[in-house]
Amino acid sequence: MPARPPLALPLLCLCGFVALLAMVVAPWPPLDRFDVAVSDAFRAYGTSRPGLVAALRVATDIAATLPFLFAGLLATVLLAVRREPRAAAFCAAVTALVPTLWSLMHLLLLAPRPTDAFVVIHSNGFPSGHTTNATAAGLTAVLLLWPRVGRVGRAVAVIAAVAVAAFVGGTRIALLAHWPADVLGGWLLGCGVVPLLARAMHRWVRPSDPGSAGLSSAVGSPRRGSPPAPGSAGPALPESG
Repeated sequence: MPARPPLALPLLCLCGFVALLAMVVAPWPPLDRFDVAVSDAFRAYGTSRPGLVAALRVATDIAATLPFLFAGLLATVLLAVRREPRAAAFCAAVTALVPTLWSLMHLLLLAPRPTDAFVVIHSNGFPSGHTTNATAAGLTAVLLLWPRVGRVGRAVAVIAAVAVAAFVGGTRIALLAHWPADVLGGWLLGCGVVPLLARAMHRWVRPSDPGSAGLSSAVGSPRRGSPPAPGSAGPALPESG
């Protein structure tokens, strides 16, 4: 069962996402100037470093849609085999909903990508799909691991999730596949949707269910009157997405 994050986290992220969306669609001149300045700097840097650009083209696809779907399906099946239906349902919901949301936005929102990019993508750009996928995958792993590991494990999971999301977002900007605003939108969308799905799973959890503790609860600490949890321990290439 995933941990139950505080409601303030997804609400704050979704409010930020809506505000950013309004500035992208409007558009807001200061944000446009910032996006252009950052992208121009990366264009100048990458033009003289073709080897780095080639490496980033490969590395960025760790968060492409197909790997994301495959990893989500695999995790769902493994959790189902382990007879953890709520955790499996959580993984399945994230795997299905996250790509659907950003894909719909790419279809419905007019948000052109940077021109003269190091990759060619014929679709709108807000929010960054790769970044949303990476953020959602990392946060899903954190929420699933949180009730199962101790402080060190939790810290490692959080650091790894942040590092992957930051790296993928950075590659999208460096390759000029997205504006910085698109990447920020991907971070906010992933951090808004995944915790809400985790909280939704707890609507069907009895207070005594193992693994139903929130982020601040101690691992393996049973509720009063409940048995302890079993096993607990105290130039351009074509691309899509």
